[in-house]
Amino acid sequence: MNSLKERFLRYVQINTESDPNSKSCPSTARQWDLARLLEKELRELGMEEVVLDPNAYLTATLPSNTPNAVPVIGFISHYDTSPDFSGEHVKPRVIEEYNGGDILLNAEKSIVLSPEYFPELMQYKGQTLIVTDGTTLLGADDKAGVAEIVSAMEYLITHPEIPHGEIRIGFTPDEEIGRGAHLFDVPAFRAQWAYTVDGSQIGELEYENFNAAKAELRAFGKSVHPGYAKDKMVNALTVLRDVLSGLPADEVPEQTSERQGFYHVHRMQGGIEKATAQLIIRDHDKAHFENRKTRLQELVAEAREQYNAEIEVEISDQYYNMKEKILPVFSIVEVAEKAMKAVGVQPIIKPIRGGTDGSQLSFMGLPCPNIFAGGHNFHGKYEYIPLQSMEKAVQVIVKICELTAKNPPETWQQSKN
Repeated sequence: MNSLKERFLRYVQINTESDPNSKSCPSTARQWDLARLLEKELRELGMEEVVLDPNAYLTATLPSNTPNAVPVIGFISHYDTSPDFSGEHVKPRVIEEYNGGDILLNAEKSIVLSPEYFPELMQYKGQTLIVTDGTTLLGADDKAGVAEIVSAMEYLITHPEIPHGEIRIGFTPDEEIGRGAHLFDVPAFRAQWAYTVDGSQIGELEYENFNAAKAELRAFGKSVHPGYAKDKMVNALTVLRDVLSGLPADEVPEQTSERQGFYHVHRMQGGIEKATAQLIIRDHDKAHFENRKTRLQELVAEAREQYNAEIEVEISDQYYNMKEKILPVFSIVEVAEKAMKAVGVQPIIKPIRGGTDGSQLSFMGLPCPNIFAGGHNFHGKYEYIPLQSMEKAVQVIVKICELTAKNPPETWQQSKN
C-alpha cells in the first residue's frame, strides 16, 4: 500500500491539466511530463511492448503466464486533469486515521472539507485520506486510476503464481476535454474488451452513460438608439433569452439525478448586435436525446419568426450511451462484479451522469465498462480519495485478470465460435 500511495502522490504533483482551446494532441505540452515518466516506470517494472506514440498515448503489455487459451483484456485510464480547476502546484496532504470531523484544508483561506456538506466522508472514518491544500484539485481523476493499474501490473509481475492471460494497459491524454479516445488505436491495442478505471467511490461499476451533444446559438440583432427603437431594434440578447427560456426550467443539472436528462447552459455573452450561448444536452434514453435536440431547433425557428432575426444553431453529438454495446457482451460486466465481491467490495451498479473514454471506445469496437478509482468531489478543491479504496481497486484489477484466466467469460467463448 505504501508503494501505491507514493506512486499516486508523485503523479498528482505533475501538472497535466488539459486545454479545450488547444487543437494539438495532447492539448498541453505538460502532459508529456507524466507520459514520459510512466513510460520509463513501465519499462523498469518489466512490462513489454511499451509504446509512447506521437500523440502521447501510452500502451504496454503484460504477457500471459498460463498455457491456456485466454482472451486478451485491457485496463485504461487517463492522466490529464480537468481545466475546470487549477492543477498547478498540487500539494497533496495525507490524513491518517480520519476522525470523522472537519478537515481544515487551508487556514489562510478558511477552506474546510466537512462531513456536514459532504456526508459520504463518514463512511471513511478511521481510514487514510489524501486531500488537497484548498488551492488546487487533487487529480485523483484519473491519476488514481493510473496508479492503480500500474500497481496491479507490478503485483502480478511479483506474484507469478497468479494465473493471467495477456494484459494490455493504456493511458490517454485529454479525456477531460472529450478527446481521450479520439486517437486511440483500437486494432493495435488488440484487447477483446477492456475496463476504464475512472469511476468515483469504491464499488462503482458502470456500463451506462449519457448520450451527449453540444450546441452553440448565435443571434444577430439590429442596434438602434433606445429612444427611437420602437419597431426597429432587435436585441440579440433578448432573442437568445426567449429561446433558452423555452427549455424546461426543471430539466437542468441542479434539479436532475440518476437517468434524468437535462439541458445545461454554461456560457452566454454578447450585446445587442450579436449574442452567443453554449449549452450541452444530455439524456440516457436515445429517443429522448433526439427529442431534446429537436426541441431546441424548434425554439430557434419560433424565435426567428417572432423577431424576424437571424439565428444560427449548431448542434453536434459528442458521445453515446455505451449500454447498447455492452449488453450483447454483458458477461464482461459480470466478471468485474464477481471480482469485486471476491475481494470484499460491494458492487454499486449505476448509470454514469457523464461520459468516459469507455463510451467512445465501446463504439470504436472495444467494449469498455467503467470501474471505480475511489475518489470523490472531482474537479475541485474538495477532492479527496481514501487510500484503502485505491488498494481495493488494485485488488479488483488483479482479480479480474485471475478470474478471466481461470474461467473466461461466455462472451469470449461465443466470439471464438
